[in-house]
Amino acid sequence: MKIPKSHPRYQSLLIRERLADGFRRGLIHETGLIAHGRGEAFDYLIGEKTIDIANEATKVAAASLILAENPVISLNGNTVSLVAKECVSLSKSIPAKLEINLFHRTEDRVKKLADELTKYGVEKIYGINTDSRIPGIDHDRALCEKKGIFDADVVLVPLEDGDRCEALKSMGKNVITVDLNPLSRTARMATITIVDNVIRAVPNIRKWVEFLKDKNRSKLKDIVESWDNKKMLKQVLSYISKRLNSM
Repeated sequence: MKIPKSHPRYQSLLIRERLADGFRRGLIHETGLIAHGRGEAFDYLIGEKTIDIANEATKVAAASLILAENPVISLNGNTVSLVAKECVSLSKSIPAKLEINLFHRTEDRVKKLADELTKYGVEKIYGINTDSRIPGIDHDRALCEKKGIFDADVVLVPLEDGDRCEALKSMGKNVITVDLNPLSRTARMATITIVDNVIRAVPNIRKWVEFLKDKNRSKLKDIVESWDNKKMLKQVLSYISKRLNSM
């Protein structure tokens, strides 16, 4: 479908087309389309833009990734379909590992996602040959690689499932998530929650990484340690309430 840029819903329709294409190519499970619709509703509520508190969370996330000893970016079908190129670029900038992790996992989907990522110059993709399990999870999102997510100290999990976020936190990891729903278990359990659309958030994380990567480590630690995720979520809800009341 050719969408004219003059269409008032251009960006939203473009995202939908990318997801539909990802579904047709076997990158996305059908339930991923439902998950996107839920997130899109919250994007409307924040005005379909990166609000100030989300930008601040992105800055903290970038500092955390730079400080990490073994940072990993976890990828599912929606993320790859929407921001594969941007995730690869971010991984090289940090640098961080990329690992495929799926709830509805099949070897065919994993291969297709890996092939998609290799188009953008990835040298090593984790999550293809899993050799470890995340404790406390009884489904396929527990499957991971020892040198990847299992041994990671910081995991960026765009479009995450809440139970895995909680399990990763229980392992002592710092979890960064991109979640448009400030009320979700993922948003509430994560160490750092970026309440933003993934198509805006991932490039924005990379911008902050480039800005902060040469800064003093003690300054970066101050940025991360001063972050209050619960306070941030309350600010997002307050922002949404004020915006709705002003309409």
